[in-house]
Amino acid sequence: MAEVTDGEFTAFVNERGAALLRVAYALAGNQHAAEDLLQNALAKAYARWPRIRGDAEPYVKRILYHDQVSGWRRRSRRSEVPVAELPERAAVGDSGDDTDLRLLLRDALRALPPRQRAVLTLRYLEDLSVEQTAALLGCRAGTVASQSAKALARLRQLVPGLDELPSRTEVTR
Repeated sequence: MAEVTDGEFTAFVNERGAALLRVAYALAGNQHAAEDLLQNALAKAYARWPRIRGDAEPYVKRILYHDQVSGWRRRSRRSEVPVAELPERAAVGDSGDDTDLRLLLRDALRALPPRQRAVLTLRYLEDLSVEQTAALLGCRAGTVASQSAKALARLRQLVPGLDELPSRTEVTR
């Protein structure tokens, strides 16, 4: 029985590990923290693997979200260092290469409060509804909507020219 469980779990990790790591990266903000977050979530899922019914991916994602939010709550603000002046941000270039924009957007996402980053990750990366996001985060739908609006407004402040970019639907036409 344990060999079957190990094989199923290994197959799941091989199949969905990269997608789960992308979600963890969006939540954690850097590769090392994302790997740690995912490793802890997979360890918890493995311990309960025989009792997980159906698709295990939502179960693991829920562990990721809860562990990250718990980490935010435990972590003190002492790790932040105040500075007198904010560093200059590079302007988004007109070149066809969107690397500058991606880096600006990544930095802007890291600057958001944890709950706002989680809401954006769930709503726009995971494509969950307001109600699904609220259920996962354990809050009300109104909180999700207000946090999403505040996060998007802050991103527009931090990344000039973000509104001028074509949406995904315009790009795919």
